[in-house]
Amino acid sequence: STLKELFKDVLEEMLQAELDTTLGYEKYDVKNKQTDNSRNGFSKKTIKTEFGEMEIDVPRDRNGEFEPKIVPKNKTDISGIEDKIISLYARGMSTRDIQDQIKDLYGIDISPELVSKITDRIIPEVKEWQSRPLEKIYSFIFMDAIHYKVREEGRILNRAAYVVLGVNIEGYKEVLGIWIGENESSRFWLGVLNDLKGRGVEDVLVFCVDGLTGMKEAIQAAYPKSEIQRCIIHQLRNSFKYVSYKHLKEFTKDFKNVYNALNEEVAKEKLKEVEQKWGSQYPYAIKSWENNWDVISPFFKFPDEIRKIMYTTNIIESLHRQFRKVTKTKTIFPTDLSLEKMLYLSVKNIDKKWTQRYRNWDMVINQLMIIYPGRI
Repeated sequence: STLKELFKDVLEEMLQAELDTTLGYEKYDVKNKQTDNSRNGFSKKTIKTEFGEMEIDVPRDRNGEFEPKIVPKNKTDISGIEDKIISLYARGMSTRDIQDQIKDLYGIDISPELVSKITDRIIPEVKEWQSRPLEKIYSFIFMDAIHYKVREEGRILNRAAYVVLGVNIEGYKEVLGIWIGENESSRFWLGVLNDLKGRGVEDVLVFCVDGLTGMKEAIQAAYPKSEIQRCIIHQLRNSFKYVSYKHLKEFTKDFKNVYNALNEEVAKEKLKEVEQKWGSQYPYAIKSWENNWDVISPFFKFPDEIRKIMYTTNIIESLHRQFRKVTKTKTIFPTDLSLEKMLYLSVKNIDKKWTQRYRNWDMVINQLMIIYPGRI
């Protein structure tokens, strides 16, 4: 492959550069030569790399003093270097930082271009992950978007990474996919949902979503049996935008009675009380609850164990924190693909930590079976 060729060239260049350093003069630069040692052709060596086996030309010196660092004399497996580069990249290091790190660790100068070429090696892996088969049914799917800036043909564009996170019937969570798109629309979301369908998802009990534009219509078109639940946290944040700081504490406390209500009837009564108290001062805050009631109200028919899963978007929030941690060094991504690579590597790191199922899952799944008979 071209990448393999490229890596071979780089290795050979690095070896040449190492020999120059050892001898203290560059090839043909005889006037700076201060040693009786000199170059003495090449020997062939077969090495193992992440790109498979390759044969390289290792330069020799006449006195046999040359000890290459990058491909040590008795070592044939050098895949560690690429691994190192990819793991630094996964931690959110910029290509320039990685260049410095590799220089410190191996005394080798590699260009930022090569760093991104090496990290491009995971692109087929990203594509494979993004189209892998999924399970037939998910109990919950959370959907949200996180925004970035990407440079395209000299212009800086806003991009959203749409993250879809599923909780399967066993109570384990996983990121089902990440889609990079321009802006939210029902057409975009329908594309995402059809993608999930194509990968084998036949049924979803509950979609927990932020009030993202066009999402409700898209879900109704793709999964008409699914329940749509507006994320309560986002709903609260949305209504608090209109409330002045000095009233926020009291206002939040009053709203707690709404979303902690025993059932929908009580919730409506509590909303009325909030409206009587605050309606004249903050009509917009109350209005957003009334306007979104159809996607807020399903929440009230669920028992506490299920509400906890739906209420806390901790699951999405913690994912975003992780993404921000690895992307904070990059204010602008050079391409959509570089953003996708970074987020994918980040997901791989998160996946390793998600080994626990949700607490009291047995109870949750039994409740879901009663609420959605014949689906599970």
